[in-house]
Amino acid sequence: MQERQQLAQLNRMRGIATGLLVLMAVLFVVSRLLRARHPAFVIVGAFAEAAMVGALADWFAVTALFRHPLGLPIPHTAIIPRNKERIGESIASFLEHNFLTRQVVGEELAQVDFAGAAARWLARDGNARAIAGQVAAALPALLRLVEDEQAARFMRSALSGAMKDVKFAPLLAQVLAVLVAGGQHHVLLERILGIVARALEENRPYIRQKVHENSPRWLPKAVDEKFFERLMEGVQAILGEIQGADSEWRARFHSATEELIANLATSPEYEEKLQGLVGHSLGHPLFRGYAGQVWRDVKQRLLADATAADSRLAGGAEQALRVFSRALSDDAAIRGKLNVWIRAVLVDTVVERRDVIVAVVRRAIGNWDADTVARKFELHVGKDLQYIRINGTLVGGLVGLALHAVSRFL
Repeated sequence: MQERQQLAQLNRMRGIATGLLVLMAVLFVVSRLLRARHPAFVIVGAFAEAAMVGALADWFAVTALFRHPLGLPIPHTAIIPRNKERIGESIASFLEHNFLTRQVVGEELAQVDFAGAAARWLARDGNARAIAGQVAAALPALLRLVEDEQAARFMRSALSGAMKDVKFAPLLAQVLAVLVAGGQHHVLLERILGIVARALEENRPYIRQKVHENSPRWLPKAVDEKFFERLMEGVQAILGEIQGADSEWRARFHSATEELIANLATSPEYEEKLQGLVGHSLGHPLFRGYAGQVWRDVKQRLLADATAADSRLAGGAEQALRVFSRALSDDAAIRGKLNVWIRAVLVDTVVERRDVIVAVVRRAIGNWDADTVARKFELHVGKDLQYIRINGTLVGGLVGLALHAVSRFL
C-alpha cells in the first residue's frame, strides 16, 4: 500500500518534470520558427534552449543514480545498483554509530512513560481478565512439561540452598527469648508435663506389666503391686510439684532455658550441631519422598484449578493485575522508578545488541537484487529528486537569459 502511494507520487512529479522539458522544447522550436518576426522570440529561444540543457543534464544526473540512461551502459551510471553492497554497509554503519548509541536511544526512551501506559492499558475493561485467562490457560501445558522427579529435585535443591545461609542457632535463640519474655516457656512446660501425666495414666496396665516382669520371682505379688502403686503416686507427685508456680523445678527449667538461649546465640558448636541436624534431615529419604509428594499434590491442585470454569488462579491473577494497575496509576514515585528500570534495560539491550540489528540491515540489503535496491531508493527519494529536474529547467533558462543579455552588450 505504501509503495503504491510512493509510486503514484513519483510518477506525478516525474510527469511534471518531463512535461516542463517538453514545454521548453516546444518553446525552443516555436521561437526558432518565429524569431524573424519579432525580437522577443529570440529571448524566448535563449531561455528555452538553456532550460532544455539544464533539464536534460539534471534528468541524466537523476536517472544515472538508479539505472543506465536510455539503457546505455555509460560509465559511472546506475550508481546505486552497482554499489549495492557498499551502500548497505554504509547504511548499516550510519545506523550503528548515529542512531543506535546509548545517548540517542536513552534520549528517545526518556520521553516514553512505559509504566503509565501499562497501567492505563490494564485498567481498560477486559485487559486484565484476558491476561489472567491466558496465564491460567498456559499453566497446564507448562506444568506437564515439568517432570515430577525434576521438580522434586529442584525443590530439595532450592530448600537446601536457602537453608545453607541460615544461622539456625541465633534464630532459635531469638524465638526462645520471645517465648521466655512472655512466659510462654512455662506454658509449654506445663503442657508437656500434662501430656506425660496423661500418658502415664493411660498406660497404667502396660507399666504394671513391665514392673511385674522385672520384679524378682520370689517377691510376693501383693508387695509387687504395692511397689507399683507407690511408684506411680511418686511420679505423679513429682509431675504435680514441677507444675507448681513456686516450684524449684520450674526455676531450674527457667535457668536452663536462659542458659540454652545464651549458648545458641554465641556458641559455634550449637550452630554446627543444628546445621548438621538440618542437613541430615534434608538428605533423609523420608524428606525426599515428602518433597515429591508435595510437588505432585501442588501440581494436581493447580491443574484442576486452571481448567475449572471459576478458576481461582485466574481470578487471583486478574485481581492482582488490577491492584497493580491502580498502584501504578496512583503512585508517581513507583512509576518513575519502574520507568527508570525499564529504560535502563531497553537501552542496554538495544546498545548491546546493535550489532545484531545492523547485521539484519546488511543481510536484508545484501539479499536484494540490484533492481530492487534501485527501485526502493527511487520510491523513497525519487519524488524529491524530480524537483531537481524542475529547478534545473528553470535555473537553466534564467542562466540562458543572463548569457544572452551579456552577449548582446559585448
